[in-house]
Amino acid sequence: MTIGSHLEEFHGLPAFTFPDTDDTPTDASSLPAPDSVAWRIAVDSYEAEEQWEEAFARFLKAVDTQQVRALIVGAWSDVYDTGPDEVIGALVAARDRLPTLRGLFLGDIVMEECEISWIVQGDVAPLLEAFPGLEEFAVRGGNQLAFPAVRHERLRKLTVESGGIPVAAVRGIADSDLPALVDLDLWLGTPEYGGDAEVADLEPFFAGSRLPRLTRLALHNSEIQDAICAALASAPVVARLEVLDVSMGVLTDDGATALLTGQPLTHLKKLDLHHNYLSAALRTRLLQTLEGAGVEVDVDVDDADADADEDGTVWRFVAVGE
Repeated sequence: MTIGSHLEEFHGLPAFTFPDTDDTPTDASSLPAPDSVAWRIAVDSYEAEEQWEEAFARFLKAVDTQQVRALIVGAWSDVYDTGPDEVIGALVAARDRLPTLRGLFLGDIVMEECEISWIVQGDVAPLLEAFPGLEEFAVRGGNQLAFPAVRHERLRKLTVESGGIPVAAVRGIADSDLPALVDLDLWLGTPEYGGDAEVADLEPFFAGSRLPRLTRLALHNSEIQDAICAALASAPVVARLEVLDVSMGVLTDDGATALLTGQPLTHLKKLDLHHNYLSAALRTRLLQTLEGAGVEVDVDVDDADADADEDGTVWRFVAVGE
């Protein structure tokens, strides 16, 4: 799976790209109402004529940012080589001009601009500290991503999309106090692309003590899906979930069987296992066991495909890597 198109909506609002310098000069009358869209601000990722901070400065002049509810940070210049430190600095400096900001997406960057594993990220904690009113925060790209432990009182949804989240960032998220969080979505990735977390690093998520309101947990897109499912089979957090997502990774019959033979899952609204390496028999068993209890079960193979060497070695792949 590749990411080939920009976000069409974010934080419940349609996405709108703020015009670049080649378009007609912007003024309030030619733009949407400030609170009606998620504003996407981006520059060319290669040989940009304008830096992201300059585009953001134009945005601050053209839009009544006191009413802006959601921002989408698109490509900045040389995203494959340069992190978003200047971008983050510009956003933090503008905190007082964005008092109603509730949704922030850092890195709405598609493959034609930069492959997901090549996106250079940075320390995102200053954004959460600068915007205590945020309810949704998402970041795409794991290369050099830093996420030290934070406490945020109002964040309800946290998403990290990546071909590989560094273990230090996973541990930082796991050690964060997020009392309002209801939705946690981590694309863990593979060691080849920096995703070096192990099941032990996910233990705080399984316990859920720092996430008292969590109802959706997605720990997916990894090579360790079987081990994750084995841990979830007895994890305290599962009992209060509505949605459990272990999709997009290397899930085999071993992991699915562990889920089925562990604690009851019939309270779930949805169990997402799409992009898997399950046998037909196991898929049928999952559907028969859980759909009858009212659980929506997604066992679609999707684009999961395995390769075999001449010596019989089988290679299985996650949905999103490079």
